[in-house]
Amino acid sequence: MRGDLCFDCLELRINSDFSSDQIVFSYALSDSPLPFGSAAIVKVSDSSGEVSASACDSTSSQFVLKYLRKEEHGCLANYVDRCGVGDSNDVVECDEYLDCSPSSSSQATKDVGRELGTENITCASVACEVSASFSRGRTIGALLPIAQISKCSASNLQKLASSFLSECPEDNILASLHRLIDGKSSCQETQGFFRLLGLPLLEEKSKLQCLRHPNLSPVLGFLTSSDCLVSVLPKAPYTLENILYYSPSAIKSEWHIHFMIYQLLSALAHLHGLGVSHGDIRPSSILLSDSLWSWLNIYNKPDFGSRDANSSASRRTWCVEGCYSYGLYADLKISSHLDWQTHFDKWWKGEVSNFEYLLFLNKLAGRRWGDHTFHPVMPWVIDFSKKPQNDSDSGWRDLRKSKWRLAKGDEQLDFTYSTFEIPHHVSDECLSELAVCSYKARRLPLSVLRKAVRSVYEPNEYPSDMQRLYDWTPDECIPEFYCDPHIFCSLHPSMSDLAVPPWASSPEEFIRLHRDALESPHVSSLIHHWIDITFGYKMSGQAAISAKNVMLSTSDPTVPRSVGRRQLFFRPHPVRLRFSREKEQSRNELEMHTFHGFGVDNKRSIILEADDYLEETEEASAFSDHSSHLSPKYHLHQDLVQSPLHESYSENTNKADTSLPRTSKNKVLPSNVSLNYLLEHIKVRDEASLELQELLLWQQSFCTGNFSKDIAVDIFSIGCVLAELYLMKPLFNSVSLATYLESGDLPELIKELPPPTQVIVEACIEQDWRRRPSAKSLLDSPYFSATVKSAYLFAAPLHLLANGGTRLYYAASFAKQGALKAMGTFVAEMCAAYCVPLVTKPLSDDECELAYVLLKEFTKSLTPMAVQRLVLPSIQKILLTTGYSHLKVSLLQDSFVRDLWSCIGKRVYLEMIHPLVISNLYNPLDKISASAASVLLIGSSEELGAPITVLQTILPLINYFGKGICTDGIDVLVRTGRLWGVNFIVKQMLPLLEHVVFFCIDLSSMKKPEPIHSWCSLALTDCLMTLDGLVALISDELLIYELTKGRLCLHVRVLMQKNLELRVLQFAATSLMSICQRIGQELTALHVLPQLKELFDEFAFSEKSTVSSDSLNWKIRTTDQNFHPESAIKSRMDLVLLLYPSFASLLGMEKLRQGCPTWLLLEQYLLKHHNWKWEYTGRSSRYNMEARPVPNKGPVSKHLPSNTLVNGSGRSVLQSQGIRNSSHLKPHLHVPVEEQEAVLNPVVHEPWSWFPSPVACWDGLDIGRFGSPKDEHRWKIRASVLSSAHAHQGALRSVVVSEDECTVFTSGIDPGFKGSVQKWELASLSCVSGYHAHEEVVNDISILSSSGKIASCDGTIHVWNSQTGKLISLFSESPTDQDQASSYPSSKSNSNQSNRHGLSSGIFDGNLYTCMHYLEYMEQLVVGTGSGALRFIDLARGQKLQLWRGEPVESGFTSLVSALCSGGSQTKHGDGASVSPSWIAAGFSSGQCRLFDLRESGVISSWRAHDGYVTKLAAPESHLLVSSSLDKTLRIWDLRKSWTPQPFDVKGHRDGVSGFSIWGKDVISISRNNIGIFSLSKSQDGEEQQPQQRIIPQKLYMSEKGGRVGSDLSTICVLPFSRLFIVGAHDGYFRICC
Repeated sequence: MRGDLCFDCLELRINSDFSSDQIVFSYALSDSPLPFGSAAIVKVSDSSGEVSASACDSTSSQFVLKYLRKEEHGCLANYVDRCGVGDSNDVVECDEYLDCSPSSSSQATKDVGRELGTENITCASVACEVSASFSRGRTIGALLPIAQISKCSASNLQKLASSFLSECPEDNILASLHRLIDGKSSCQETQGFFRLLGLPLLEEKSKLQCLRHPNLSPVLGFLTSSDCLVSVLPKAPYTLENILYYSPSAIKSEWHIHFMIYQLLSALAHLHGLGVSHGDIRPSSILLSDSLWSWLNIYNKPDFGSRDANSSASRRTWCVEGCYSYGLYADLKISSHLDWQTHFDKWWKGEVSNFEYLLFLNKLAGRRWGDHTFHPVMPWVIDFSKKPQNDSDSGWRDLRKSKWRLAKGDEQLDFTYSTFEIPHHVSDECLSELAVCSYKARRLPLSVLRKAVRSVYEPNEYPSDMQRLYDWTPDECIPEFYCDPHIFCSLHPSMSDLAVPPWASSPEEFIRLHRDALESPHVSSLIHHWIDITFGYKMSGQAAISAKNVMLSTSDPTVPRSVGRRQLFFRPHPVRLRFSREKEQSRNELEMHTFHGFGVDNKRSIILEADDYLEETEEASAFSDHSSHLSPKYHLHQDLVQSPLHESYSENTNKADTSLPRTSKNKVLPSNVSLNYLLEHIKVRDEASLELQELLLWQQSFCTGNFSKDIAVDIFSIGCVLAELYLMKPLFNSVSLATYLESGDLPELIKELPPPTQVIVEACIEQDWRRRPSAKSLLDSPYFSATVKSAYLFAAPLHLLANGGTRLYYAASFAKQGALKAMGTFVAEMCAAYCVPLVTKPLSDDECELAYVLLKEFTKSLTPMAVQRLVLPSIQKILLTTGYSHLKVSLLQDSFVRDLWSCIGKRVYLEMIHPLVISNLYNPLDKISASAASVLLIGSSEELGAPITVLQTILPLINYFGKGICTDGIDVLVRTGRLWGVNFIVKQMLPLLEHVVFFCIDLSSMKKPEPIHSWCSLALTDCLMTLDGLVALISDELLIYELTKGRLCLHVRVLMQKNLELRVLQFAATSLMSICQRIGQELTALHVLPQLKELFDEFAFSEKSTVSSDSLNWKIRTTDQNFHPESAIKSRMDLVLLLYPSFASLLGMEKLRQGCPTWLLLEQYLLKHHNWKWEYTGRSSRYNMEARPVPNKGPVSKHLPSNTLVNGSGRSVLQSQGIRNSSHLKPHLHVPVEEQEAVLNPVVHEPWSWFPSPVACWDGLDIGRFGSPKDEHRWKIRASVLSSAHAHQGALRSVVVSEDECTVFTSGIDPGFKGSVQKWELASLSCVSGYHAHEEVVNDISILSSSGKIASCDGTIHVWNSQTGKLISLFSESPTDQDQASSYPSSKSNSNQSNRHGLSSGIFDGNLYTCMHYLEYMEQLVVGTGSGALRFIDLARGQKLQLWRGEPVESGFTSLVSALCSGGSQTKHGDGASVSPSWIAAGFSSGQCRLFDLRESGVISSWRAHDGYVTKLAAPESHLLVSSSLDKTLRIWDLRKSWTPQPFDVKGHRDGVSGFSIWGKDVISISRNNIGIFSLSKSQDGEEQQPQQRIIPQKLYMSEKGGRVGSDLSTICVLPFSRLFIVGAHDGYFRICC
C-alpha cells in the first residue's frame, strides 16, 4: 500500500519515535496479505511501568498508532501546523485553535465535502487554496474535537493514554447532562450533543459545535515528527468483520441489527451534515465495543488511485534503504485490491504461486502477520525424514490429513471424539501461539517466550533442528519457513541456531528448496485437500467427521470473538489446472516436466489441448461462482448513474442535508432541552408492528436530500452492510455489482431479505444516486421502531469518553426520574447491557448509592427472566467482593431482597443469591457486611419455611464450623432458633449439634494430620458456642429433660477427650458450669456429678498430679480473693482448678465428696500446687462462674448484647425490630410439669411439625471443602413417607409445587368423574382453596411463573387465579383450527420411521389437549393434542398462536402427544443466567420422540425412543434428554453425538415407568408402587463401556406407622431445596417423602 512500511521497519520506527520500556509494540495492522502497513497496536504503561488502568488484560491499555505522511495528507498537516506545537512536553487541544464564528461560509464546507472521506480530514492534494483552508480547519476540528497535538515522544503518548483512561476527555459533556436531569438549565454543550443524536431542537446556525459523535471513533491526538503525523486511537475489542466471521450469533436478534444500523446512520448524518463523506463503509471499518456499541472508523481511508498498493516502488518510498523484508516479498504478485476470484483464477491457471494464493486465503480468513495468536498458517509439505523426490511419495507429508491427525493418530482422535463431553477431534486452532513462538524463538525477545511458551526460560527445551521441530509440533507451519532465512539465526547467546536438514547446506538453500517443494507438482496436485481441511468444507458437517477434523468450540457462540476459524469454502476446492490427475498417469509423461530440486520448469515442452481440461474448467468456474462471497463489494468507484430526470438537480449536489429526523417544517421546535422534553422523546408508546405498506409509502415520499455523489456512496454502502447483517454474506460481489451497474438487475440474494429490510436496502442501493435517501431520512423512516430510537437516546451518552462514576450518575439519576418506566420493559432490557456493568467497578460510597438506585430501578422495570439474566450476575459479583462494600451492605437489606423475591421468585433467589449471603459470614473482613447478612438471614427464615431454613441456612452455617465462621454466623443460628421456638431447637438444631460433637470427637481420636486436629478443635468451639446460645432459650424443665437423655452432657464427653486443644476443654468446662448454676444444686448432683466421676478419677490418679504444677500460678487462699476462669489454661490438669472449686461452691463440700470418691487426692493436689483450701462461708456460690467464649481463631466479632441486633448499616436496633413475630419468646421459658408433654411432643397443628431432622441424611461436616458456599453432596434418599393427605376421591393425576416449596397443587378424579385442582399449604398440610370448573378429569397442571396464575388441562386449557380461584381464560381446539393449521415443520434430518402403536382416534378425540409445557422466557404454553400436533398459546395476550401438525394418520390410527419439555440454551450457564430455550422435545403414545427447533420452527430429528407410551420427558442439561415409558425403561439421550442419538438405558423396573423427577444429578422414577434412584453422572461416565445400568426398585415405607405404601404411584415432584419429594397415588393421597 502506498506509504506503507514493512512490519520490521514500522516496528523500528515506533521504537525510535517512542524509545521507552513503557511503550511495547504488539503487532502491526495491514489490509494486505503481506506484512506491510502503516498502523500498529502498542501497549502503553505509565511511568512506573504498570499498565495503565485497572484492566491490564483487556484492550483498555492498547492503542492504535497510525503513521500518516505529511506530503500525502496536506490539509491535516496544515491544520496541525496552524494549531501549533510547543515544547516536546506540551500538549495542545485542537479545539483551542478553532474559530467557530459565524464568518464561515457554507460554500467552504461544500468544498471539503468533495474531498474529505474516512479520513477526508486529509486531502489527497498537497496544495490547498487559502480561501478554503480556514473552512477545512473548522471541519477537521468538528470531526476531531478531543484530539490533542504534541511532538512524538513516549511521554506525550503516555499523557494521551492517561488522559483517555483517567481524565476522560468528554466527562464535562456528561456532567452537563446531569444538571439537566437534576432539573437545572441545560448548557450549550447539552443542546449540541442532543442535536448530534437527532433530538428535534431549534438549530443555531451561528456556531459549529465541536463535539464528538458517540458513534465516531475517538482520535485522541496527533503526534508530529519531521515527516509524519501519528494519530492515536484506542483499540476497539472487535470489528463487525470479526463478528460476522467468528461469532455471528453475538448479534442476538433483528432488533440488534436495527439498533446497530441506526447508530451508523446517526454517525453518517453527522458527517454528511458537515459536508463530509466517509468513503469506506465496510464491516472492517465498523469498530465494536464489548457491548457491541458501534464506532465508525474515520482514520483509515484506502487510496483508490491507479498505482498498485503493493508495488515495489510504493514500498520502497518509506522503508529504510536496503530493507531486508522488502526483498523477501518484492516479486510477489498478490494485491489487496484484487478480489478473491481474480486471485483464484490466476492461481488455478498457474500465474500465481501456491505460496501467494495461500497468503491470500489467510488474509480472507482474517489472520494477521505479527499477531502470534492469529498468525498466517502454511502447510508442512515435507516430513524431513529424507529429501523428497517428485517421483516418490517418500519424504512428503500427507496433505490429505491435518497435521494434528498425523501427530496424534486416528485412534487417539477417535477416542477424543467419542469420550469428551463436547465431541471433537482437534482444537479450535490449527496454529497456536505456543507453536508460533516456538518456531520463531530465535528471533523473539525472551519476555515474549516467557509469556507464551514457558515462564521459566530454558533454551535446551526448544527443538534444535527442523526434524525435531516437525516431530514435536501438532500444528501447521508458518510462512517464514518458506521465505525468511533469518528465522534460523538466534539472537540469544544461550540458544543455538536452528539447524537445517542435512540435505541443505545453509538456511538460504533450505528456504529455496522448501519453497520449491511447496510449488512442486506433488504439492500442487494435493494442496487442495489441505485447503479443504484448513479453510474449506472439511471444517464442518459430515465431511469434518470423516476427515477427523471436528473442531472444539472453546466459547459460547453468543460471546463476541476477535479471532477464530473462518470457513471460506463450502464445497471441495478444485485441484490446480494440469495437476488434476495422478502423476503416474500417462498425462504426466506427456507433460514432460523438467524437475530441478523440488521446483517446476515453467517452460513446458507440450502444449495441451484446451478440451483436455474442459471438465476441470467447468468445475473451477462453478466453484468460483459458489465462493463469490469472498469478493465482497460495498461501494462504487466508477461514475455513478444519473437519471436525465434530475439534470437540474446537479447544481445543489454539494449542499448538505441538515434536516433533523422527526421534525417538521411547520412545527415550532424548542431551542433548549428540558427533562420533560427528554422523557417525552424517550417514551415508548404502545405501537403496532411495522407494516410493509407504511414503509412503501415512506419510500415513495421520502426526501432524497441535497448531497454529493460521495455521500450517496455512503448510503449505498450502508445498504450493503444492512443486507449482510441479515444474510450473513455480502450482498454484492465483483460480478453481481458489475451486472447491477450494467443492467440494473438486483442480486438474487436480495429476495432472501425480510420485506421491510428489502425496501430499505433497495432504496439505499438505488442505481440513480440522486434518488437514494439521505441518512437523516433513513433515521426518520418507519423502519426504525420507537424502541430503537428510545434506546439510542438513552444509551448514547453512556458511550462518551467519561469517567465511570459520571456515567453511573447519569444512568442512575435518569432511571430514577422515570426513564426506564417511560422506555418500557423491552427497551430497559436492551439498555441494561450498557448500564449494569457500571455497578461492578470499584465505587465510592456516593457512587454505591447510585449503583443501588440503578439496580433497584432495573429490578422494578425488567421482566423476571431479564433480571435473572442481566442483573443477578452483577449482584452475585458484588456479594462475592471481599472486605467492606457499601453497595454490598445495601443489597443485603431486607427491603431489597424482598423486592428481588417479588421479581424473580424464591427459587431463583435460593439458587443464585442465598448461598452468597451466607458466604459473607465466612471469614468476613468487615463487621458491617456480616451483620447485614445475619439480619437478612434471620428475618427471611420464617418466610422461607422450616425445611428450607434448616437445609439452606442452618446446615451451610454448621458446615462452616471450624472454617472461619464469624460470631454473626453463630448469632444467626441462635436467633433463628429463638424465632422458630423451643420445639424447633429441640427437634432440628440440637440433633445436628450433637452430631457435630460426636463427629469431631471421633475424628480427633484418629491419627490424622495436625491441620485436621486443629480444625476439630475450632469446630467444637463454634459448636459449643452455638449450644450455649440455644440452651439459654430452653426452659429449665426441658433443659433437665435433655440432661436426662444425655444430650446436654456433651460437655462432659468433650472434657473426657485427651487429644483436643486446651482452649476447647476450658470452654467446655465453663459452659458446663453455666448450665449447672442454672439448674441448681440438687439437679446438678443428680444428673451431672455422676457423669463427672470418671473425669475426676482420671485427674486424681494422673501422673501429673505428683508433679509440681505452675501452669496458672493462682494463689487462692481465702474467699476474699477471686480468680478469673477465663484466663487461658496451660495443661489438662488445670481443669481441676476450674471444675472442683466451682462444684464445691455450687454443691457444698459434703455433696461433692459424696459424689467424688477421689476427693481427697484432688484437694491435696489443689492445696499443694495452688494453695486452695475449702472454707465454708455460708455462700451458695463462692465463685461467680460464667461461661464465656474463648478467644477464637483470628479477628472475629464480639457478641452483641442479648437484647440487640445489628441492622444492615451497622446500627443497633431492638430485637423486637430485628426479628419479626418473636416478642412472645423469652430467654427462659418455665413450663409447668403437667404441660411438659405438650412442649416436648409437638402438636399436629404446629407448622412444619411433620418435617424431621435432616441428621439421618447428613454425613456430617466436610473437612475437605473449606469455604464452599453451596452444599454439593448428593441427596441421600431414604424412601420414607413423612406425612400424607387425602386430596381426591379418585386417582391423583398430577402434583406441582410452587417455587417457594410452601404450596402444592394437586389434580385428580372427584365424584362424577369430574376433575378439580386443590391448593395445599405444606406447613399445615391443609387444603386452603381449589378450582372446580373442570368438566373432565384434569391430567396436567402448570404454575405460570410467579404471577399467581395456574394452567390446568382437562382436554381444554383453563388459566385461573390461584388466589381467588377465578377463571381468567379458556382455550380449546376445534376441527376448524386443525384444518387451518400451518403445515408441519420441515425436517432437518431423515426421520427414523417405525410402526406406531397409537391410540384410536375414537378413544381419544384428536382435538383435545393432552399435555402442556410452560415456556417461561416466552410467556407461552406449548400444548400437545390428541392428533399429535403442538399448539402454542400466548398467555400475555390470551390468544392461540401457531399449530404444528402432528404425525400423519395411518389406517385410522394416530399418535397423541404424551409428554413435552424444552431445552438447549435455557439451561444455566456459569454465571447462573438463563436464556430462552432452543428446542422442544415431544414424546408420543407410539413411543416416538421428536426434537423441534423452537427458533426456526423445524424438526431437528425424529426417532423411535421407546416401544411403548412415553410418559415423561425432561432436559436436565442443554444437551441431555431423559425419557420414560410404559415399556419399563428410562433412557438418557445425549443430543450432541447425533441428531438421531443412541440411548443410555436404565433398566430394573418390573412395570411401566409412570414418571420421574430430577434433582441435580439424581433421577427419581416411579413404577407401580416402587421408586428407583439413578444418577445421571453414571450415564456420562460409563456410557462407552456399558450403555446401560440397572436400578434397584424399592417401596416407600411409613416412617411413623411402619409398613409400606401399597397404592400404585401416578406422579412425582421434587422439592430440591427442602430435599423432599411428593408422590401422588391412585388412592387419592399425596405423600411427602425424604
